[in-house]
Amino acid sequence: MTTTPATRQRPAAVILTPSAEARIAALMASAPADAIGVKLSTPRRGCSGLAYSVDYVTAENPMDEKIQTPGGTFYIDSASVLYLIGSTMDWQEDDFTAGFVFQNPNAKGSCGCGESFTV
Repeated sequence: MTTTPATRQRPAAVILTPSAEARIAALMASAPADAIGVKLSTPRRGCSGLAYSVDYVTAENPMDEKIQTPGGTFYIDSASVLYLIGSTMDWQEDDFTAGFVFQNPNAKGSCGCGESFTV
């Protein structure tokens, strides 16, 4: 008798806090009609080299990491996954600012304004 080894599900590259998941749900509730999810990428910009960018997605790229959340699908750009493995994404608001905040163990440094990072 031949048995097939059980496949283990790979952990998500980025951990989303409940606050981040709630924000994704709010974004999807008011998203453009053609949006299928929200995507995180790390384009080259800023004084440290890479920045976090969150945008709507209108077409699925099979190479992207895909995470199902209660409020919608969250994608991670395939070219950015290596920079983000083990990161936590949170949504924080106070009286003056609101935005996604990242705890990234791969970041070796960041700029003074916190808008970009280097690996």
